[in-house]
Amino acid sequence: MANAEHSGRPTEAFGPTAADTARARLRAARLGLWLLAAVLAVRQVAVVLGTPRGERLTDLETWVGPNGVLHVNGSLYDSTRFTGTPFGGLVLKPLTRAAEQALGWGWTFGTLLLVAALGLVVARALPHPVSRRTALLAAPVAISLLMLSLPVRNTLWLGQTSIIPVLLVLLGCFVVRDWRAAGALIGLAAALQPTVLLFAALLWFTGRRRAAAATGASFAAVTALAWAAMPHDSYTYWVHHMAGVGLGGEADALANQSLHGALLRLGLSGPLEIGLFLSLGAAVAVLGVRRAVRYAGDGQLLLAVALTGCAAIVVSPTTWQHQLLWVLLAVVGRVGKRASDRYVWPVAVILVMTLPAKMMLPNMAALYPLRDNAVLLAAIAAATVVPFLPRTSPYYRAPIPTEYARPVPTRWKHVPLLPFLKRVLTRPNLLLELLLIRVTYAAYQQVRLGATGGTNTGGRARAEAHGHQILDIERFLHIDIEHWANHTVVKVGWLRDFFDFYYESFHFVVPLSVLALLYWRRPVDYRWARASLGFATLLALVGFWLYPLAPPRLMPNLGVIDTVHGVQDFSKPDYGTLTALTNQYAAMPSLHFGWSLWCGLVIAIVAPKWWMKALGLLHPFFTVSAIVATGNHWVLDAAGGALVVGGGFGLSYLFMGPRARFATATAVTARAVEPAVPEVHEKDPAPS
Repeated sequence: MANAEHSGRPTEAFGPTAADTARARLRAARLGLWLLAAVLAVRQVAVVLGTPRGERLTDLETWVGPNGVLHVNGSLYDSTRFTGTPFGGLVLKPLTRAAEQALGWGWTFGTLLLVAALGLVVARALPHPVSRRTALLAAPVAISLLMLSLPVRNTLWLGQTSIIPVLLVLLGCFVVRDWRAAGALIGLAAALQPTVLLFAALLWFTGRRRAAAATGASFAAVTALAWAAMPHDSYTYWVHHMAGVGLGGEADALANQSLHGALLRLGLSGPLEIGLFLSLGAAVAVLGVRRAVRYAGDGQLLLAVALTGCAAIVVSPTTWQHQLLWVLLAVVGRVGKRASDRYVWPVAVILVMTLPAKMMLPNMAALYPLRDNAVLLAAIAAATVVPFLPRTSPYYRAPIPTEYARPVPTRWKHVPLLPFLKRVLTRPNLLLELLLIRVTYAAYQQVRLGATGGTNTGGRARAEAHGHQILDIERFLHIDIEHWANHTVVKVGWLRDFFDFYYESFHFVVPLSVLALLYWRRPVDYRWARASLGFATLLALVGFWLYPLAPPRLMPNLGVIDTVHGVQDFSKPDYGTLTALTNQYAAMPSLHFGWSLWCGLVIAIVAPKWWMKALGLLHPFFTVSAIVATGNHWVLDAAGGALVVGGGFGLSYLFMGPRARFATATAVTARAVEPAVPEVHEKDPAPS
C-alpha cells in the first residue's frame, strides 16, 4: 500500500508481470506439445509391436527373410519381393549381423528417431523471421503431425525406408553448408528414390550450381557402383522395369498415388497413356520447379523443397503411400488474404495426409476419381496452382483481420467459459466449412458403428433388452402408442407413403438447407446455430455409445411393421442391417427428431415473419409423427432427441456466451474505418 501511495500506481513487486505470465504459458504449451508427440510415438510403437509378427513389418521380410536382400546370392528381383533400387539393396548388405538379431525392433525405434530428426530439421527450416513462440513450438508440432500422417504410419507398419530420402534432402538443403556434402546427400537420396533427382534442377536454378553438379555426380557414382556390383539387377531395374515400374504391387493400385497410376485407374493404357503421362508429367515438373525457384528466391526455401517433392511424387511412375511425405511439408505455405481463409490450406493438407480418403469425400461413384487420387491431386495442386503468398505481400504477416462482436454481459459470472471462442461476425470460409462438415460426419458414422463393436449383430442382445426397458417405461407412462400408430398408418396408403417419404427425404435436406441459408443471409447466426447442432450431435453420440437401443421395427414379437425398409427376417443374425456402415441400434436419442427440432427452433428464432416461424415448427411435428408411425423410433427416443438439442444450445451459450445479433450496415462501415474493437447492435434490425 505504501508503494502504491508514493508511486501513484499499484506495485508489481508482489505479483507476476505480464511477461512472466506469458513465458509460463509458453513453457506449459511447449511441454504439453512434447508430451503429445511422445504419446503419439508410444502409440505407434505399441500398434506395430502389438501386432502379430506375421502381420507387421511385412516389407522388412524382403530384406531379412529367407530370400531377403541380406541373404540372397542371386538376383534381387528374381528371388524376392524387393522393389527398391539396386543401390538400396547394396547398402542393406552390411545389416546382415543386425538382421540376425532383432532388426524389427531396431528398425521401428530407428524409424522413430528419423521422424524426430525430420521434425527438428523442418522446424529449423521455417522461413525467417520466426517469432520465439513459433520457434519453440514448431518442433513438437511438426513431429506430432509426422506421427499422425499416413506415410509415417505406413512406413512404421511395413518397415520401409521412405523417410530416409526426405531427411537426406532436408539435411542437404538446410543443415550441411559445404556444397560437396550437400550434393552428396541429395545424390544418395536420389539413388534410393530416383525422382528425387529433380532437386538437382532446384539447386541449379537457385544459384547452387556446384551443389547441383555434386548431386548429379553423386547419383551417377553410386548408381554406377551398384551397376558394377550387380549388373543383372541394375539392368532389370533401370531398363527392363523402367526405373522400378512393374515392381511391387500393380501400378493401377490405389496405393500408387502417381500420375501414371491415376491414368491407369481411369482406364487408359498403351501408347496413349504413356504419352499423356510423359507430357503431363513434364509439364508438372517444369511448372513445379519454376514455382519452387520463385519461392526459394522469396526466402521460403522449405516451401520450395516441398513443391519440388510434390512434383517428384507426380512424375514418378510409382509413388506408394509411404513415399508421400512431401505433401505434408507443403503445409508451411500461406494461402489467403483474410485471416479466416488462412486455415483452409493447412487443414486440407493435414486431413488429406492423416485420414482415409473415404472420410474426405462421400461414397458416390461420380466422386471416385477424386477420392481415389486425393493425395495425388493435393500434390499437383501444391506444385502447380495453389497461390501461396510471397513474403513481400502485405498479407503474408498481417492478413485481413476477422470481425468480432463486442463482449456482452451475461447472467452468470463465468459465462462464457471459453472466452477465446469469440463471436465472429464475418462469414466463414465455405471450402473449410464443407471440408470440416464432411470429416465430422464421417467420424460420427464411425462412432455410431463402433458403439456396437463394429457390427450390428454385436449389440443385438443388449439393444433388444434396452428396447424392453423402454417399452415398460412407456407402458407405465401410458404413452406406448407405437404399435397403434404404426398399424393405423399402414391401413391408409397415401398417409403411409407420405410418412415414408418424409422420413427418408427431410432428415438431411432440411438441416443442410437451414445451414446454407444462414451461411448466405445470416453469417452471425450461422456460427451460433452450427455450434449448437455440433454439440447436440456430440451428446447424441454419447447416448448411442452408452445405451444401444433396438427401435420398434427391430423388436421380435412386437408386431411393428417397418414401412420404410420392408419386412425384417428375425431368423437371420444380420436382420435389419441396411449397410455395413450403419448402426441400426442408434435409436436413443433420436437425431431424426433432434435435428428437426433444431431446425424448427432456429427458424423460430431468426425468421422475421410469424408464419415462417410457425412453418418451421411444423417440421419437428411431422418428423416425430413419421419416426413413430414408420416404426423407426420410440416416443421416448424423441424425448431424448429434444434433451440433447436443449443441451446443445445450452453448451453453445455456456462456452461462447449469447449469440451475437445481426450487424447493421452502419456498424460494418464503422469497423472498416476504425481499427478499434467493433461494436454491434444488440437489437435485431430488419433482415437484409
